[in-house]
Formats: sequence, C-alpha cells, structure tokens
Amino acid sequence: MAKVWIDGETWIDVAHADGVNVVNLTVDDKEIAVSGGQTVMAAVQRLPGIGDIPALCYHPAIKPYGACRLCTVEVSEDGGNRFKFVASCLYPVKEGLVVRTSTERVRKLRKGVIELLLARCPNVRRIQELAEEYEVEKPRFALGDQECILCGLCVRACQEVIGKSAIGLVNRGIYREVAAPFYAYELGEGECIGCGDCAFVCPTGAIKMGADGKPVLPRVKIPYPEIEAMLRREAATPPS
Repeated sequence: MAKVWIDGETWIDVAHADGVNVVNLTVDDKEIAVSGGQTVMAAVQRLPGIGDIPALCYHPAIKPYGACRLCTVEVSEDGGNRFKFVASCLYPVKEGLVVRTSTERVRKLRKGVIELLLARCPNVRRIQELAEEYEVEKPRFALGDQECILCGLCVRACQEVIGKSAIGLVNRGIYREVAAPFYAYELGEGECIGCGDCAFVCPTGAIKMGADGKPVLPRVKIPYPEIEAMLRREAATPPS
C-alpha cells in the first residue's frame, strides 16, 4: 500500500494495479499516481492544491506549445540527486519522477519571465496579477504598450479545435503579430466562421469580438521611438 495524494489536503492508500498504466511520481514532497501518457502540467492541474504551476499559453483542449515558459519546474529522474529546468506543459510524467514547482530557483526564473511580459504588456490585468504574485514591481526594460503576448493560443485553437486557419502568426522580432490572410486585422467572409474561440482562449483579452460577430485582432505597436522616427522619415521622403 502507498499513500497517494488526490488533492492538496486528501490522500488515500492504494495498492499496485496490474494491467493499468499508472505512473507514480512526487510533486512538492507529495506522492501522486496518475495515468501515463500525459504531461506534468496536465497531471498537476487534475489534482487541486498540489503544485503551483502558472501558465499563459496552455489550454487542456489544445496541444502544448511551450511559448510562455511560465510553467517551468525543476525535475529529477534520479530520485532527487540532480535537478533540471523543464517546461511542465511539454515534459511527460515518468515513473519515480521528482517535481518541484515552487522552489526559490523556479520562482526566480519565472520572475524574470514575468518582468519581460510586464515590460511588453504593462496594462494587461493578468500580467499585473502575476507581477504582484511574484513581487515584480518595475521592469528594468523599456515599457511597451502591447496586449498580445504572442502565446499562439488563438492560432492553435482556430486550427486544432475549429479546423480552420483563419489567423496566423506573421513576421519576426518586434513586428511579430497575429494577422488574418492578406494581413487583415478584421476578419470578413472566408475562413473565419465567427465562433469566437480565439477570443475565448486569449489569456490577456487582446482579441475582441466586433459588432459583426467577427474577432478584431490586436495591432502590433512599435515599442521604440527611434523606429517610429525612422518610419516617419521614410513616409516623408518623396519617391525618387
């Protein structure tokens, strides 16, 4: 018999079940038993009160992507002798795995990620809540004014859940954003069916539903004054 936690306050004694794919692991000093073939994040989310794993780019109905890295935890495959950082939304549960979700090292790593997100999206409520939880007061970086964190949830929901490809991630670097075909921000007739799934899964509320029942996508805002000045100069230069 083994003590297995089923939530943060309740445990039961269970015997080994022959023929059942049960994986035993330890999360924050609590032994749990879960079905194999799932990730650490999925397993912990099914056990309320066990583990502390925040995430912005994760949704149980969508394949994990590992974009935000907030779900990073420490894991050990040798009984706790050596630990490494992994993205829990991508890392599969394994027999005997030891997981730490809220150590000082983990919180320090997440704090750095949140600081970057807060610099990009200082006015987004969800980011502000995470910053307060992890004691991020003021980013050391130049502040932007974005709403989208480029997690890709909306794009993947459209493709995987709805079976469409009405939106996608385009461009690179500071110009990367979500856009519709032909670089449109408002989706008209065509691939978009107006289901609102992209707005529903968006963790920051960057996607809004328009009066016509179609989503209105966030526009990238150039964060650096010198780039804005360069664009103004180019616009003012007469064609040769």
